[in-house]
Amino acid sequence: MAHRIRKGDLVQVMTGDEEDRRQGRVLAIDHERGRVRIEKVRMQKRHLKPGRSAARTGGIIEQEGYIDLSNVMLVDPSTHQPSRVRIQVDGDKRTRVFVKSGEDVPEPTQT
Repeated sequence: MAHRIRKGDLVQVMTGDEEDRRQGRVLAIDHERGRVRIEKVRMQKRHLKPGRSAARTGGIIEQEGYIDLSNVMLVDPSTHQPSRVRIQVDGDKRTRVFVKSGEDVPEPTQT
């Protein structure tokens, strides 16, 4: 099954606790739970215990939390506005297409 949002896509938060219309790149997707992690959105503090090796010191780190996949939309690079995405099937090839502009979704940059 082709997914409409992939790791590295530019998305915008539309609803929910982080509804201030922030844009960011997708860092991780949990397809089983339908949740997505976006850079600089829903920052959470995590308390780590020190590890046995010197490389892992304890402390408090900040990391992004997951938000529901239904609360985000892909951003169209030509209009810089959020847009819905549909899957267009040509033979055995599936491509993601923006509904508003009709342009293909660019392949995400992997970080």
